[in-house]
Amino acid sequence: MLTSLYVRHLAVVEEADIAFGPGLTVVSGETGAGKSLLVDALMLLAGARADSGIVRAGSDRAELAAEFDLAKLPEARDWLQREELDEDGACQLRRVIRTEGSSRAWINGRPATLSQIGELAALLVEIHGQHEHQALLDRAHQLNLLDAYAENETRVAQVRELAQQWRELGVRIRKLAGGDDREHRLGLLRHELSELEKWALPAAELAELESSHKRLANASKLTEGVTGVVDLLDGEGEFALRSSLGRAHAELSRLAALDDRLAPMLDLLDSAQIQLNEAVDSLGRYAQDVDLDPERYAEVDTHLMRLHELSRKHRLPVAELDPRRIALQAELSELENAGEALERLETQRAQLQRDYDKAAEALGKARQTAAKRLGKEVSSLMAELGMAGGVLQVALETAENSDPDPQGRERCELLVSANPGQPPRPLRKVASGGELARISLGIEVATLGKDTIGCMVFDEVDTGIGGAVAEVVGQKLRALGSRCQVLCVTHLPQVAAQGHAHLRVSKHAAGNSTQTRIEALNAEGRRDELARMLGGVEITRETRAHAKKMLEQAQA
Repeated sequence: MLTSLYVRHLAVVEEADIAFGPGLTVVSGETGAGKSLLVDALMLLAGARADSGIVRAGSDRAELAAEFDLAKLPEARDWLQREELDEDGACQLRRVIRTEGSSRAWINGRPATLSQIGELAALLVEIHGQHEHQALLDRAHQLNLLDAYAENETRVAQVRELAQQWRELGVRIRKLAGGDDREHRLGLLRHELSELEKWALPAAELAELESSHKRLANASKLTEGVTGVVDLLDGEGEFALRSSLGRAHAELSRLAALDDRLAPMLDLLDSAQIQLNEAVDSLGRYAQDVDLDPERYAEVDTHLMRLHELSRKHRLPVAELDPRRIALQAELSELENAGEALERLETQRAQLQRDYDKAAEALGKARQTAAKRLGKEVSSLMAELGMAGGVLQVALETAENSDPDPQGRERCELLVSANPGQPPRPLRKVASGGELARISLGIEVATLGKDTIGCMVFDEVDTGIGGAVAEVVGQKLRALGSRCQVLCVTHLPQVAAQGHAHLRVSKHAAGNSTQTRIEALNAEGRRDELARMLGGVEITRETRAHAKKMLEQAQA
């Protein structure tokens, strides 16, 4: 549930901090006052593309923030945990849009991409704009809507996955049975493998080769350097370390005879002499054993050169050439034994076909059952929405292609008869704008609230209706508000009266600038706002009385 929305320097809004509660919250105001800015703010927080023109004139940036209560939204909590953006159950979306066109987003105070903020917002809020009903004309959208109504998510996911696996196996089968292409691929694989088998090395052997190259390349320097160190430790000069340590040991032995407390230090010098002797001996042997083999160096250098050539050829790091060799070997083996592999893949594909047919049949039955139920429910709502005798049918037809399809075996078409006696025809061909809006609202009322979205937003979806029909629309929205939080921007008093809470948007001139103010109305403010919506410029005692009665009836 949306609990608060903060807007600063967005279009004509200087600053607004709005708290929201459960149920139906209606938003009203004069035309052009900026009622839809709340919807725009939520859409921007949901990752919508930002135009720098939305930043208030004279400001360098617009700031938006929304907080949500996730108590009844387990999917959103799980998403935050997976993305490591959870913060003690809190959920805050924030976005800053600058005048130069750049924007940044945060989730719970941590930087986030617009893709991430969009994924999370899809679990928190669902926005239905003024032209949302146009999506009903798309047949793919109609099928998705039916599946959402039937709660077919698991069945659809299973059908989609099986169809994808079936297609992937088909690609592998065609590749294995590929005629001339197969022979060409076999030749290429054998050539590439011969190179990799000759030069590519496992990780440990590659590390040893690189170490040997470094050692061989610096053999002379190593010999000279180690010999110099030995001279420093055990040379003939008076400053050689072994001679100096010997003199120090003799002097300390004489002194230890005078004071027993020097004995431990004398022991340390004994250990130092032993370690020094070992170091001198080891260094001497190293200097004699350093490999000054030019032929071996040339061999190692050539091997590394070939590896780097193969690295460029395969566009892989040298360390990944051996795994590449293993992968090519597996592919070659599969191609060389294509007969057995094809038989195995065909068996797997046949099993996938059977699994798909079973899953698609279950999905089809669920769709048929839901289609009848949805048609009856929406037809009943159409009558309540001023289309008495109107009928909506959800027609399903079997797809012509028998191959596994990610969408299943069915295609959907919404058929409508707006008047009694007329045969149902495709919605996209017969519905007028007003009829389409009401049919859309009927479908939304019938289908929404069946998912886990915590907040539904409607931006003037009641356009084109009035009178008793408008009152029914308000009642339906209020009923929907009992199942989830609903935010509705409206210009109809019949709808506004049904709200559990009411926000008024007004525009005021301040000097040379214009500002939009958003305020929550109390009972008296709601009565006056309804009276304005009913009576226009002149508000009489009768319009106030009418507004009061509408509120009392709605609350009852």
